[in-house]
Amino acid sequence: MISLQDIEQARGRIRDSVHVTPVMTAARLGQRAGVELYLKCENFQKTGSFKVRGVLNKLAQLDPSSRARGVVTVSAGNHAQALAWAARAAGVHATVVMSTTASRTKVDASRGYGAEVVLHGATNIEAFAKARELEHERGLIFVHPFDDDAVIAGAGTVALEMLEQAPAPDVVVVPVGGGGLIAGMLVALKAKLPHAKVYGVEPAGAPGMRRSLDEGHAVHLESTKTIADGLGAPMAGERNYEIVKELADDVVLLDDSAIADATRDLLLSAKLVAEPAGAAAAAAVLTRAVPLRDGERVMAVVSGGNVDADRLATILHDR
Repeated sequence: MISLQDIEQARGRIRDSVHVTPVMTAARLGQRAGVELYLKCENFQKTGSFKVRGVLNKLAQLDPSSRARGVVTVSAGNHAQALAWAARAAGVHATVVMSTTASRTKVDASRGYGAEVVLHGATNIEAFAKARELEHERGLIFVHPFDDDAVIAGAGTVALEMLEQAPAPDVVVVPVGGGGLIAGMLVALKAKLPHAKVYGVEPAGAPGMRRSLDEGHAVHLESTKTIADGLGAPMAGERNYEIVKELADDVVLLDDSAIADATRDLLLSAKLVAEPAGAAAAAAVLTRAVPLRDGERVMAVVSGGNVDADRLATILHDR
């Protein structure tokens, strides 16, 4: 398991390359939930999500021969964009594999940042297999989107920033895909603020971490289906599962309608553009899917804002 020191070292490596994203209050939404609500806005991060933190930390630790080989990854979109941007800045060739159903906005952004984008398969599961194939065929370095110590440590820097920006929260709610963000944040939060409750939230259509906790091992899903494509990882990371099992207070599931409602609420009430994955933590607060006491100070992580215009229009229309 990574340590607080790993996360602090990661922050030193990436400090000059990332934004310190704001923490904002959301009084109207908090009143609805009966809590004092704060939002950690990683939708304002470079490339539009928290993912760049882990990627930068990973690339910073590659030796020259590994950089020369180039890197490859698989992603629904946010990790792809992050790797494309960071690799270009580092002078490293990046190949990203995305499913043929991936968000067109995220595909175009990844290409725009300079990556070679390979579209393969109708699901993230098929795309994962293709990325591993290219890793071996081309001798590339695989940069895992979540199950990697350097990536987890980089993601954990979100927690260090957050604790410096706002009063200490009673509860922190974090969206969960493969588990990299919540794993890194858990290590930092439980070391710095051990009495705070930390909950993860997954879409009911992609319950990788919840099933892992229920079955006692990191599981691979046969399929995923959710509006929150950024949380549609086909498995829970092995490293992430071990950290979540030991440190998380719980992981809850939400249906897509609650996530869509929160995406709309963040835009209309908090004036924040969040992708559905980025709205999941707020959705768990607004529906009180996680245990909350009236008046508690609650921090919800808005993990990303890369949403297609058509998808956002549909969400706003279907209310």
